Amino acid sequence: MNISESSDKKTLTKIHETAFGDKAGPVIATLVADLLEDTTAVPRLSLAAFDEKGLMGHILFTKALLTGTDIAVSVRLLAPLAVLPRTQGTGVGQALIREGLERLKASGVDLVFVLGHPGYYPKAGFIPAGVHGFTAPYPIPEKDAGAWMVTDLNGSCLGRISGKVQCARALDRPEHWRE
Repeated sequence: MNISESSDKKTLTKIHETAFGDKAGPVIATLVADLLEDTTAVPRLSLAAFDEKGLMGHILFTKALLTGTDIAVSVRLLAPLAVLPRTQGTGVGQALIREGLERLKASGVDLVFVLGHPGYYPKAGFIPAGVHGFTAPYPIPEKDAGAWMVTDLNGSCLGRISGKVQCARALDRPEHWRE
């Protein structure tokens, strides 16, 4: 598997359509296209995984802000992650997450947030964000509270700061904040 930065918007939106299926796929694909054009999402990190058959997966990290704190902190959101059905369960998604987190840490990012499956993202070091005082851009229903997660890339933020995450314009819609 080869992981590289990718900016081919048409190919990237297609993988999200395929990975998320007929119902959610077009919505997620549109979100990806919008985030790739959204200047409030910059700096962003877009990574793609390839094998001999072509593109297998894609992950996007976009800029976010943490409001309600006086401490300077660099924040990103992981949204979305897509892996083609033919390669799901093979570690492609986790490899994309690990590579992204390593690159973000090396660039000085402190915190990365995700709204995702609470059984999947903890494998990559994510923990519930709400219990640490971090609020999502839109309210997360109590039944889904465990899906709002954070990872502290430098180990220096949790317990020291809290606040509300402010996301890029393309993500700033309530329909994107439901698990």
